[in-house]
Amino acid sequence: RFAEINSAYEILGDATKRRAFDNGEIDAQGKQRFHGFAAGSAPSGFSRAGGFETFTFGPEGLRRSGARGRGGGASAGGFEDVLREMVGGAAAGRHGGFGARFEPEGFAAESGGDVAAALTISLEEAAGGTRQRVRLPTGKDVDVSIPAGLADGQQIRLRGQGLPGPSGIGDVLITVTIAAHKLFARDGNDLRLDLPVTLYEAVLGAKVRVPTLAGAVELAIPPASNSGRTLRIRGKGMPGKDRAGDLLVTLRIVLPERKDADLEALMRRWRDENPYDPRGEAG
Repeated sequence: RFAEINSAYEILGDATKRRAFDNGEIDAQGKQRFHGFAAGSAPSGFSRAGGFETFTFGPEGLRRSGARGRGGGASAGGFEDVLREMVGGAAAGRHGGFGARFEPEGFAAESGGDVAAALTISLEEAAGGTRQRVRLPTGKDVDVSIPAGLADGQQIRLRGQGLPGPSGIGDVLITVTIAAHKLFARDGNDLRLDLPVTLYEAVLGAKVRVPTLAGAVELAIPPASNSGRTLRIRGKGMPGKDRAGDLLVTLRIVLPERKDADLEALMRRWRDENPYDPRGEAG
């Protein structure tokens, strides 16, 4: 059905072909008709195979019925039905009639022939921008340019790529979803990262390698850093209108997976010699 609509619109978009079709000189595929009569004198409702057909107009647009000869195959009939519905719908709309409207099933069709589609990209693609080929619900493939810094759920409009409507071809509205990342979480133009650190790195301080979307960088961890402390790396977030966002690194102290007798002995001695209560204010 979508292919038939696209083919039919090629004739509607060409004034010469449109006039030739209205006069019965070409069929819905743009091929010359043979009526067996002088040009423009074929009787109304006469098919090229010698049969007669009846066209009726109602709330669902123009419909054909009656006999079909061998020349009126299913494919040609389908194209003609679509084209006649479109022509009939537009004319009826101009004259205040019923006006045919095509509502495709299986995807959203907005007013004016707009079509809704969806696209999922990675966080890296959202940060650097990308170009992807998308297959629309109509079966057509289009190239979509994704600008750098696009927000999750933002829409991109492709003008003139939608469905034919009474006032022309509509647009395609593509909703872009950014897939979840295994390391980073987006917070506006900033990115957040949980960074595991050892107990001795948190106590003594250290310089560690930290991943970013543009490659690893070095981060200085201050001595006596608590788990949950957040350090800022400027300009390593998402692109922004005025400036790039930052990377917010939250420290998470991770103890060794295996049991360590020396560490336990050290902690017991520390507990006995330097007791303190970090939950005092919490009751």
